[in-house]
Amino acid sequence: MASNLIHQHQHQHQDQDRQWLLNCLTATLDPNQDVRSFAEASLSQASLQPGFGGALAKIAADRGLSLGLRQLAAVLLKQFIKKHWQEGEDSFEHPAVSVEEKEVVRRLLLASLDDSHRKICTAISVAIASIAAYDWPEGWPDLLPALLKLIYDQTNINGVHGALRCLALLSGDLDDTMVPTIVPVLFPCLHTIVSLPQTYGNYLRTKALSIVYSCTSMLGTMSGAYKAETTALMAQMLKPWMDQFSVILQQPVQPEDPDDWSMRMEVLKCLNQFVQNFPSLTENEFMVIVGPFWQTFVTSLKVYVQSSIEGEENPYDGRYDSDGAERSLDSFVIQLFEFLLTMVGSAKLRKVIQNNVKELVYYTLSFLQITEQQVHTWSMDANQFVADEDDGTYSCRVSGSLLLEEVVNSCGREGINAIIDAVREKFNESQQEKAAGSVAWWRTREAILFALASLSDQLHEVEGLGLTSINLGGLAEQMVTEDIRTGVHDSPFLYARLFIFVAKFSPVISHGVLEHFLSAAIKVVGLDVPPPVKVGACRALSQLLPEANQGINQAQIMCLLSSLTELLHQASDETLHLVLETLQAAIRAGHEASAASIESIISPVILNVWASHVSDPFISIYAIEVLEVFISSIVTLVMIHVFYFVFKRILVFVKIRWIQCCIMVSKC
Repeated sequence: MASNLIHQHQHQHQDQDRQWLLNCLTATLDPNQDVRSFAEASLSQASLQPGFGGALAKIAADRGLSLGLRQLAAVLLKQFIKKHWQEGEDSFEHPAVSVEEKEVVRRLLLASLDDSHRKICTAISVAIASIAAYDWPEGWPDLLPALLKLIYDQTNINGVHGALRCLALLSGDLDDTMVPTIVPVLFPCLHTIVSLPQTYGNYLRTKALSIVYSCTSMLGTMSGAYKAETTALMAQMLKPWMDQFSVILQQPVQPEDPDDWSMRMEVLKCLNQFVQNFPSLTENEFMVIVGPFWQTFVTSLKVYVQSSIEGEENPYDGRYDSDGAERSLDSFVIQLFEFLLTMVGSAKLRKVIQNNVKELVYYTLSFLQITEQQVHTWSMDANQFVADEDDGTYSCRVSGSLLLEEVVNSCGREGINAIIDAVREKFNESQQEKAAGSVAWWRTREAILFALASLSDQLHEVEGLGLTSINLGGLAEQMVTEDIRTGVHDSPFLYARLFIFVAKFSPVISHGVLEHFLSAAIKVVGLDVPPPVKVGACRALSQLLPEANQGINQAQIMCLLSSLTELLHQASDETLHLVLETLQAAIRAGHEASAASIESIISPVILNVWASHVSDPFISIYAIEVLEVFISSIVTLVMIHVFYFVFKRILVFVKIRWIQCCIMVSKC
């Protein structure tokens, strides 16, 4: 009787503690700042009491409570684990969690991994991973068996998801002592998931592949010191995975299927690791994935063109799943190029695509087209256009251009010929599109100009060495003279790229064409044209003016200086350095009289720019350099005037002395 009363009292006390904790958690979400602050302070005090971690774990595991409260409890539990779980850690704060409470927390969390709510499952997995960092494997030997048990239970898909999510977090922290032990047990299990699409679906298959990638990365890191052991370990597992990768890549890429894109992306990441870390093993099995990979590459272009290049808005751009993994088409395409870079850069695997390098370049050029989203963003914000061009922002265009550079570096003359042939073919196609009335014909033209400009240094080098028979200057002039007739407002991005392209290829373009583009660029800077066109013109001027003849029309220079001064008032931080750089080139190219006549107008503006950006080392240096050029020009002009004045006085003196001598001679 007495024991029953004691039990009832304890149970009632526990219920009161639980209700108090629930009330506190609810209060932390209250819109009233005072209520929130009091609740947070109360929870902070409660965290110092025995059983607090277990109480949070129970709330997080209670499927009858609201999703928000459970998720909050799981997040607070993770913070609690970091502070109180392991003595001796930098983040540790007293008191430490008891052994009994640790056991309760671990048991409750493992039992909650099959929750149907993915956000809860992720929060629980994060908490388990936090504990595993301290306890696993020695202090928590049953963790991996419990996770594998969940994975093998095909009747509980939620449990499979929870276990995979947890393993994905754990696999990122595996060390070289754990991976060799885990991989032989784990990989067959993961292979089963990946090979059964009807049972598990693409989302779970992607999670399984992400774990394969993490483990293979660690094996690759170990291969330096333990080459024989890691090679032996991978040798027995490589073929089944390569066969499965070929099955996944064989299917055509589908639009509006981000789960499929994500899965293929993980396959490509795994292949990259296989090729980089185990080249001899991979080479033997590589042919099985060549055809399927090419199928993925070609069909992904069609989807990319429809969704990103022609589509007004990519609904999956910048999207992430509930675990924080990116699901965008762009990230998938970038991973395609990453793998191709690895293939082309490998002497052994390059042979596989050597006969199809022209086709590779041809399709790559199509990926380089400006997307509709970029057109919208860059049209509205010239600063973003400049920033993306300057920083080489990671994108499909940048990744594709890097692949083309690798083709030139690795394939030599054959690679260059393939690029030139593909460029000519694309140029002719765009001509046909233009004749047929297509409004998007300019995208292909802009893409091939962008590609050639990114390869300009390499192309100039091989042309100078006579390593190729291509007429680079003739090709460049053919394209630019054709496109300069396009209306600047009809195709502003093509017009902008033309200026940049001409500046890059000025050494091989005839003087007459350069003069024409130089005049056009000077004129454009002062016109009401789309901002990207002015950006392209400024880039061209900053490179072409220093190389131009000193006989540039002074009226043109004065007009340019006036236009650039006006641009300084409109420029932001991103575009300011470009305007200042162009201004400096214009001052150097003009006559000293030009600088002197406009100095009183420009100098105050430059000084204001310097004062406003004195904390920015790049802009302030550009501003100072412009002032130095001004001073140098004016000093030169002054010195000329002084010399002329002195020379005249000398002439007068000489003339007087000569007359005096003549008079003296006549008297004699």
